[in-house]
Amino acid sequence: MKNKYRILKIAVTVILLGFLLSFSLKKFSGQKITDDKISVKMSEKASVYFIDEKDIREIVKKENPSGKVGELDIPALEKKINALPAVDSANVYLNLNGRLNLDIIQRVPVFRLNTNGRDFYVDGKGTEFPISKTYSHPCMLVTGNVKKDEYEKVAELVEKIDKDDFSKKYFIGISKDNGNYNLLTSEGNYKVEIGDLNNIEFKVKGFKTFVEKYLVFQDPEKYNMVSVKYQNQIVTTLNPYFKDNDSILKAGNKELAKNPVTTVKKAEDKPKVAEVKKQVKKPVAAAKKAKIPVQPKKVKKAEKKTPVEKPKRKAKVKIE
Repeated sequence: MKNKYRILKIAVTVILLGFLLSFSLKKFSGQKITDDKISVKMSEKASVYFIDEKDIREIVKKENPSGKVGELDIPALEKKINALPAVDSANVYLNLNGRLNLDIIQRVPVFRLNTNGRDFYVDGKGTEFPISKTYSHPCMLVTGNVKKDEYEKVAELVEKIDKDDFSKKYFIGISKDNGNYNLLTSEGNYKVEIGDLNNIEFKVKGFKTFVEKYLVFQDPEKYNMVSVKYQNQIVTTLNPYFKDNDSILKAGNKELAKNPVTTVKKAEDKPKVAEVKKQVKKPVAAAKKAKIPVQPKKVKKAEKKTPVEKPKRKAKVKIE
């Protein structure tokens, strides 16, 4: 009995709402949607300005030239706004008082990618969208042959850098060269090689240790590259154009001069067996012609050591 009462109550409510909606549509269908009856709300998650309220109002006017409520196709208008590259999602609806509401969330760029002559933004979902002619959003610049299936991981890396004060201070860009990712630094001309996009936190921690223990006491121009892509080790490459590195590089060249690389002669450089035999036979043949007796080589025999005889003891003679 109670279930029947609830079903009846829900049915009556739906009927009343449908009646009110149809009544309101009939009432406001002939009215025009003026500017004061259009409410546009942009996303408040981040300050992005790829599209503004003025752009949305112009789209509404194009989709509904008459301006009448009854002739407005809300699903078509919502689809049109969602098709904008810089729009993540849009929700369009009418109030019972004839007010048109448009709730819009814009895409927020995580990084800007420059690859193969193209330049565009990528959001946290890994979605590409073009650069605006009227607005430039400040974000990390990424260069190199970055594939689409890597967009989300690169976005995660950029977000980790933005959240960490140390990383945000040092890293200003990302490049991909020969399959390896590099973090570009704000100090000096060196780059931090991280290899792939795995174990990013561990790699950044290793670079942080290098900075705190070594780099703070040195000129950052000293290095050309600091590699943290190898497990449990940091490899540095010196800058050949840094003056203080001249002595180190010269010392390295001296060490190479002390221990030059010896070249091994090829087997062809060795005299052949036949040639050796000829060289041995020549003096024998000459001796025969001059009738000089050739003495055979004396072969030293191993001399046998004669055992040393021990002196015999004299017999003791007893005198009685």
